[in-house]
Amino acid sequence: MAAKTTYPPGGTWFDTLKRSFVDVPVNASHDNAIETTAFLEAAESLTTLFDVLGSVAFTPVKNDISGNIKKVRDRQLAAPAESETLQSLVLNELKIKKHTATEGLLWLVRGLDFTAQALRHNCSNSSDELAASFRAAYTNTLKPHHSFLVKPIFSAAMSATPFRKDFYCKLSADEAKGQEALNKWLSALEKQVSILKEFQGRKEAKW
Repeated sequence: MAAKTTYPPGGTWFDTLKRSFVDVPVNASHDNAIETTAFLEAAESLTTLFDVLGSVAFTPVKNDISGNIKKVRDRQLAAPAESETLQSLVLNELKIKKHTATEGLLWLVRGLDFTAQALRHNCSNSSDELAASFRAAYTNTLKPHHSFLVKPIFSAAMSATPFRKDFYCKLSADEAKGQEALNKWLSALEKQVSILKEFQGRKEAKW
C-alpha cells in the first residue's frame, strides 16, 4: 500500500510547518540567545512528525513534548518581558525560586535531542530501518531518565515505526528534495539543541 502524502504538490512535508527550526532567531552576539516564541512554534511543528510516523504508539511521545512546550509557554505568558529568550526565561524563573518551566525545557530538549539523533542516525546509515535509529537515539537520550513504568511505553513506539522507504515518501515525492529539506531542518534543530544543552549544563541554569 502506497504511503499517503502529507505535503503540497511539488513540495515537502517541511513546507507544511508553521515554523521551521531554520527560521528560529539565534543571537550569536548575545550568548546564542534563542527566541522563545519562535522556538516553541518550531517545537510544536516538530510534533506533527509523529503523525507522519503514523502509529498511535507515538502518541505518548508527542504528548510528552507538547506537555513540556506548555510548561515553557505558561511561564512566558506569565512573565513575557522576562522570557523573550529561552535563556532569560530560565534565569528569571530561577530567581523567584521556581523551576516548572526550567524543568519543562530540560525535558523538551531531551525529547528534541531524541528526535534529532534518530533522524541523523537514519540519514547517516542508509541501510538501517527507522526502528533501529529510534532505538539507538532513545538509549542515548531519554531512556536513562525514564522510570521503569515509562520505558515500555516509549519502547513500544520505537517498534512501531514505518519502513524507511514509506517514511521518506511521506516527506516528499522527490527523494533528493526531501533529503535536502530534512538536512537543512535537522542541522538547525541540532544546533539549537546543542546550544541549550550547553546552557542547561551551567551552574546558573540549575535548581
